[in-house]
Amino acid sequence: MTKERKQVLCVEDNTVNMLLVSRIVEAEGHELIKAEDGYVALDILDGTVPDIILLDINLPGMDGLELARRFKADSRLAEVPLVATTAQVLVGDRERCLEAGCDDYLPKPLDIRKLREVIRRYLDNNNL
Repeated sequence: MTKERKQVLCVEDNTVNMLLVSRIVEAEGHELIKAEDGYVALDILDGTVPDIILLDINLPGMDGLELARRFKADSRLAEVPLVATTAQVLVGDRERCLEAGCDDYLPKPLDIRKLREVIRRYLDNNNL
């Protein structure tokens, strides 16, 4: 049985991180939708409901925590797994991300194995 291609929205303003995510998502056989800031992400989400959202917390303009709250307040998006990716790794930062509605948290620099693991955990479980 072939694995269904899923859509992964990555909201990330750093091109190196976006490239890393795109390589992993494509290697897993999924489709990557890129947004370099929150406003672009909101535009994309007007017409699309991805299977998972990878969300940088430190974004220009609207920060990731505000975006997370907006995503979770939207009934179409509330059930979409939301994974914070952030260089904010001080005590309490993980909790702030989870309180804003994120389902998981990946510290930067991104660990390729952990990123792959999180993507598989959320996307493969949808096939059960």
